[in-house]
Amino acid sequence: MSAVRWIVGESITSGQKDQLLAMVASVAGGVIDSMAREGVLTKKGAEQVRRSGDEFRKPIGNAVREALVRLSASQDFANEEVESRHGYHSGYQAPKPMVEQVAILKTHFPELASATYDKNASQGPFPEWVEGPFALLRWQLLAKTYGEAVERVLAELSKTLGGKFVNYIKGKLRSDHLRESAKKAAAFEAIAEAQKGHAVLVVPAQFGIRHRGRSVRRARAVMGSGEFGLGAFEIGIMLLTHDNRLQDLNDLWIDCAGDEYSYDAVGQFLDAPIFYFSDGELELGTGRVSDPLVSYGSVSGFSVPQ
Repeated sequence: MSAVRWIVGESITSGQKDQLLAMVASVAGGVIDSMAREGVLTKKGAEQVRRSGDEFRKPIGNAVREALVRLSASQDFANEEVESRHGYHSGYQAPKPMVEQVAILKTHFPELASATYDKNASQGPFPEWVEGPFALLRWQLLAKTYGEAVERVLAELSKTLGGKFVNYIKGKLRSDHLRESAKKAAAFEAIAEAQKGHAVLVVPAQFGIRHRGRSVRRARAVMGSGEFGLGAFEIGIMLLTHDNRLQDLNDLWIDCAGDEYSYDAVGQFLDAPIFYFSDGELELGTGRVSDPLVSYGSVSGFSVPQ
């Protein structure tokens, strides 16, 4: 069986590619001409560069990539970013092996007693920002509604933490309060279809550091078509399998950018759930999607498998 191919999103057109290549060639040509006129680049020197191979190509490629990433990013809500140095301080560095994650989930949810996962999907390759594959589920496997599925995961989190968990939105997880983003829901449908026959889904993801210091809506804006925010359900599962992610006041706290929340249930979903650590406890609350905070970062996954 061939490995799963993970696609970032809709490809650029051949015309756009040709235009960008022409721009790169023009810039490089101008630099070479200027150095030649100044006598900085000689025939002998040019030959040495030609023979240097990756020593020359790699830094050029990195510089081009950095410029393309920076300049192609959405400018929506660009003022909703603040510098952040918060990170992973409690021991988490990368996802555990899939087999360990699945074993942990099976101890919490009887529905997964005979569950399998697609080993090919865990192989990648993935974008550089992906920390690794996480074992996740479709919420429909655990409950009839999204809010009920979130409640089940939170109950297991509380057990794991010995009761040191506070849910400040308990009783306010109905659909008029909490809903999935359309982008996240569509991504999971596509992933489930690609990994059909497996109850546990392999989802490449990062645990927040990529979007630290960004408001939720800014993080959503800079996510390409292949990146999507994860919600309280998925992040709760990730915290179950990686209990060393959020154990300290100085850890990067978590925005659930894949969920939309309405505190007053009046039809305006202006907030998003947040996980944070305070007074020796893991806590769940909500925050405005427009607030950029140094201590928070949005967790995101990667799609679409094909």
